[in-house]
Amino acid sequence: MTTPVCPLCDADGGQLIWRGARLRVIRAEEAGFPAFYRVIWNDHAAEFSDLSTPERQHCMEAVALVEQALREQLAPDKVNLASLGNVVPHLHWHVIARYAWDSHFPAPVWAPPQRQSDGAREAEVVARLPDFHALMCERLENMALLGS
Repeated sequence: MTTPVCPLCDADGGQLIWRGARLRVIRAEEAGFPAFYRVIWNDHAAEFSDLSTPERQHCMEAVALVEQALREQLAPDKVNLASLGNVVPHLHWHVIARYAWDSHFPAPVWAPPQRQSDGAREAEVVARLPDFHALMCERLENMALLGS
């Protein structure tokens, strides 16, 4: 029996921002969405219910932490959360800062675009990412140290 290839077991899955013992946070390279992140469980699990209760709590604490830091530092109009796994059945949560000016708003990021991308506004968000990443990493590290 062969083990299926899993791209999230074999690689980080994007620009690694932070890695802990149980999960990692990456920035996804999704055109038009400069603040698109994934919280990825390090061990292979296909479904959220595959985790123990403490693991689920830890995972969702990380998702909430990323969302809260996005809201504080980048002031999006909305934050989208999703856990699909249809294409890559490895547990990961999408945490996506959405802006009224983004090309798809208010539709989902996977829907057809509603308008042209606003490169200038996207660049403004990208310029703020280093400070956002520093804050997010500090909070994730504190969470990991507290054992949450």
